[in-house]
Amino acid sequence: MKATWGVAASATLHCLTGCAIGEVLGMVIATALGWHNLPSILLAIALAFVFGYALTLRGLFRAGVKWRQALRLALAADTLSILVMEIVDNGVMLIIPGAMDAGLASVLFWGALAFSLLVAFLVTTPINKWIIGRGKGHAVVHAYHH
Repeated sequence: MKATWGVAASATLHCLTGCAIGEVLGMVIATALGWHNLPSILLAIALAFVFGYALTLRGLFRAGVKWRQALRLALAADTLSILVMEIVDNGVMLIIPGAMDAGLASVLFWGALAFSLLVAFLVTTPINKWIIGRGKGHAVVHAYHH
Protein backbone atom coordinates (compact mmCIF):
# COMPACT_ATOMS: atom_id res chain seq x y z
CA MET A 1 0.00 0.00 0.00
CA LYS A 2 1.40 3.37 -1.02
CA ALA A 3 1.52 5.89 1.81
CA THR A 4 0.02 8.95 0.14
CA TRP A 5 -1.26 11.98 2.02
CA GLY A 6 -4.78 11.04 0.90
CA VAL A 7 -4.50 7.55 2.37
CA ALA A 8 -3.02 8.96 5.57
CA ALA A 9 -5.77 11.59 5.84
CA SER A 10 -8.43 8.93 5.25
CA ALA A 11 -6.96 6.70 7.97
CA THR A 12 -6.73 9.67 10.32
CA LEU A 13 -10.30 10.74 9.57
CA HIS A 14 -11.45 7.19 10.37
CA CYS A 15 -9.59 7.41 13.69
CA LEU A 16 -10.90 10.92 14.33
CA THR A 17 -14.48 9.73 13.90
CA GLY A 18 -14.15 7.09 16.60
CA CYS A 19 -12.26 9.48 18.86
CA ALA A 20 -14.83 12.23 18.43
CA ILE A 21 -17.74 9.88 19.21
CA GLY A 22 -15.94 8.67 22.33
CA GLU A 23 -14.90 12.16 23.40
CA VAL A 24 -18.37 13.64 23.06
CA LEU A 25 -20.12 10.69 24.69
CA GLY A 26 -17.56 10.66 27.50
CA MET A 27 -18.00 14.37 28.15
CA VAL A 28 -21.80 14.09 28.07
CA ILE A 29 -21.78 11.21 30.56
CA ALA A 30 -19.18 12.84 32.81
CA THR A 31 -21.02 16.16 32.80
CA ALA A 32 -24.33 14.47 33.60
CA LEU A 33 -22.65 12.70 36.53
CA GLY A 34 -20.95 15.90 37.71
CA TRP A 35 -17.44 14.47 37.35
CA HIS A 36 -14.27 16.55 37.54
CA ASN A 37 -11.64 16.81 34.79
CA LEU A 38 -9.53 13.69 35.42
CA PRO A 39 -12.35 11.12 35.46
CA SER A 40 -14.01 12.95 32.54
CA ILE A 41 -10.84 12.73 30.48
CA LEU A 42 -10.24 9.08 31.40
CA LEU A 43 -13.79 8.14 30.39
CA ALA A 44 -13.52 10.10 27.13
CA ILE A 45 -10.20 8.41 26.29
CA ALA A 46 -11.54 4.95 27.08
CA LEU A 47 -14.61 5.54 24.91
CA ALA A 48 -12.47 6.99 22.11
CA PHE A 49 -10.51 3.73 22.00
CA VAL A 50 -13.71 1.66 22.16
CA PHE A 51 -15.37 3.53 19.31
CA GLY A 52 -12.16 3.77 17.26
CA TYR A 53 -11.65 0.02 17.45
CA ALA A 54 -15.37 -0.64 16.92
CA LEU A 55 -15.37 1.24 13.60
CA THR A 56 -12.44 -0.85 12.37
CA LEU A 57 -13.96 -4.07 13.69
CA ARG A 58 -17.24 -3.32 11.92
CA GLY A 59 -15.48 -3.15 8.56
CA LEU A 60 -13.45 -6.27 9.26
CA PHE A 61 -16.51 -8.26 10.32
CA ARG A 62 -18.29 -7.09 7.19
CA ALA A 63 -15.35 -8.46 5.18
CA GLY A 64 -15.79 -11.85 6.88
CA VAL A 65 -12.83 -11.69 9.25
CA LYS A 66 -13.25 -13.80 12.40
CA TRP A 67 -13.33 -12.15 15.85
CA ARG A 68 -9.80 -13.01 17.08
CA GLN A 69 -8.06 -11.98 13.85
CA ALA A 70 -10.24 -8.87 13.54
CA LEU A 71 -9.33 -7.79 17.07
CA ARG A 72 -5.61 -8.26 16.37
CA LEU A 73 -5.92 -6.30 13.13
CA ALA A 74 -7.86 -3.47 14.80
CA LEU A 75 -5.33 -3.20 17.62
CA ALA A 76 -2.45 -3.12 15.12
CA ALA A 77 -4.20 -0.66 12.83
CA ASP A 78 -5.49 1.89 15.30
CA THR A 79 -3.68 1.87 18.66
CA LEU A 80 -0.87 4.33 17.92
CA SER A 81 -3.13 6.63 15.91
CA ILE A 82 -5.78 6.78 18.63
CA LEU A 83 -3.14 7.22 21.34
CA VAL A 84 -1.52 10.19 19.59
CA MET A 85 -4.90 11.69 18.76
CA GLU A 86 -6.08 11.41 22.37
CA ILE A 87 -2.89 12.90 23.82
CA VAL A 88 -3.08 15.89 21.48
CA ASP A 89 -6.85 16.33 21.69
CA ASN A 90 -7.00 16.24 25.48
CA GLY A 91 -3.82 18.27 25.84
CA VAL A 92 -5.32 21.05 23.73
CA MET A 93 -8.57 20.94 25.72
CA LEU A 94 -6.61 21.28 28.95
CA ILE A 95 -4.58 24.30 27.80
CA ILE A 96 -7.58 26.30 26.54
CA PRO A 97 -8.63 28.34 29.58
CA GLY A 98 -12.03 27.27 30.88
CA ALA A 99 -12.73 24.71 28.14
CA MET A 100 -13.01 21.70 30.43
CA ASP A 101 -15.30 23.52 32.85
CA ALA A 102 -17.41 25.27 30.23
CA GLY A 103 -20.21 22.72 30.11
CA LEU A 104 -22.04 21.15 27.21
CA ALA A 105 -24.25 24.18 26.51
CA SER A 106 -21.22 26.43 26.04
CA VAL A 107 -19.84 27.64 22.73
CA LEU A 108 -16.41 27.66 24.42
CA PHE A 109 -16.61 23.91 25.09
CA TRP A 110 -17.73 22.95 21.57
CA GLY A 111 -15.35 25.40 19.89
CA ALA A 112 -12.44 24.14 21.98
CA LEU A 113 -13.39 20.53 21.25
CA ALA A 114 -13.63 21.18 17.50
CA PHE A 115 -10.28 22.99 17.58
CA SER A 116 -8.64 20.22 19.62
CA LEU A 117 -9.86 17.57 17.18
CA LEU A 118 -8.55 19.62 14.24
CA VAL A 119 -5.13 19.95 15.87
CA ALA A 120 -5.15 16.22 16.68
CA PHE A 121 -5.98 15.46 13.03
CA LEU A 122 -3.16 17.69 11.77
CA VAL A 123 -0.62 16.13 14.16
CA THR A 124 -1.74 12.52 13.60
CA THR A 125 -1.95 12.55 9.78
CA PRO A 126 1.84 12.70 9.18
CA ILE A 127 2.33 10.01 11.82
CA ASN A 128 -0.21 7.79 10.06
CA LYS A 129 1.53 8.45 6.73
CA TRP A 130 4.83 7.32 8.23
CA ILE A 131 3.23 4.24 9.84
CA ILE A 132 1.38 3.24 6.64
CA GLY A 133 4.58 3.69 4.64
CA ARG A 134 6.14 1.00 6.80
CA GLY A 135 3.27 -1.42 6.18
CA LYS A 136 1.83 -0.88 9.66
CA GLY A 137 -1.19 0.91 11.10
CA HIS A 138 -4.07 1.27 8.70
CA ALA A 139 -2.08 -0.55 6.01
CA VAL A 140 -2.77 -3.85 7.81
CA VAL A 141 -6.55 -3.53 7.36
CA HIS A 142 -6.55 -1.89 3.95
CA ALA A 143 -6.76 -5.25 2.16
CA TYR A 144 -10.12 -5.88 3.85
CA HIS A 145 -11.75 -2.61 2.71
CA HIS A 146 -14.16 -2.84 -0.18
